[in-house]
Amino acid sequence: MIELRDLGLRVGERRLLDGVRAFVTAGEFLAVVGPNGAGKTTLLRAIAGLHPPAAGTVTVDGAALAALSPVQRALRVGFVTSDDVLPDALRVRDVVAIGRYPHHRWWEWQPRPHDEEVVEGALAAVAMGEFSQRLFSTLSSGERQRVWIALGLAQETPVLLLDEPTSHLDVRVAHEILALLRRLADAGKTIVCVLHDLNDAAAYADRLALLGRGALLALDRADDVLAGEAIETAYGLPLERVRSADGRLRVFARAVRLPSITP
Repeated sequence: MIELRDLGLRVGERRLLDGVRAFVTAGEFLAVVGPNGAGKTTLLRAIAGLHPPAAGTVTVDGAALAALSPVQRALRVGFVTSDDVLPDALRVRDVVAIGRYPHHRWWEWQPRPHDEEVVEGALAAVAMGEFSQRLFSTLSSGERQRVWIALGLAQETPVLLLDEPTSHLDVRVAHEILALLRRLADAGKTIVCVLHDLNDAAAYADRLALLGRGALLALDRADDVLAGEAIETAYGLPLERVRSADGRLRVFARAVRLPSITP
C-alpha cells in the first residue's frame, strides 16, 4: 500500500533522513518511533504529500504521490495532527465534517445522508458523540485530540497517518484509541502512527520503524526491534528488557547519573 524508495528528507539546510526504503502493506499497523528531531513527523508529512522529498519517491497503492492532485491524495491518505488551527466558532461536528470534503465536488457543499452517518460514527468511535454541538474551542486538549482523530476517521481513506495521537490523552483513553487503531488495521486500513511510548507501540503495532541518526535504523517486529542494539543507539540510553506475563518484551530506561545542574 505504501512504498518509500530511497527517500531523503530535509528541513531547510538540515538533513533529517537519507536512503529510507520501506514498504507498508494494506491492513498493517506500523508505529514510527525514535528520539526527538529524528524526522518522525516530517516522514508522516512526506507520506501525506505535505512535505516534498529532497530525494526518492513515495507511492501509495502503486501511484506516485507527487503525481496526484490534492483531492486524489486526500481520498487515499488521511493525516491526523493536533497542530492545525481552526476558527473558534466551529462546533465539534463541523470540525469532523471537514473530513468529508474530499468526497464532494467543489460545488456540492450540502451534506448527504451518508456524510451525517459517517460523522456520527466517527464521533462515537472516539467517545465524543455527546460533544457534537459543543464549540471546539471549549474542549480540553485531550478532547480536542479525540476530535482530530474523528476527523481522520470521517475522511474514510485506506491509509491513515497519525502524529502522536495519544500525547494529550490519559492512560485509559490512550489505550482505547490504540485499540481502535488496531481494530481498524485488522479490518484492512493501513495505519502509520508516530508514538513515543515504546511499550505502547510494541503492544499494538505489527512492526516498529525506528528512526535515528539520519536513517531508518530498524524496521521489524516489535520484539526484534526492542531486543536489538539499534534502539539504544537511537536514544543514547541503556535499556532494561523484561518479559511481561503475556510474553511480550518490554523496555525501561536504566537509571543513569546525569550531570548536576548548577543554579
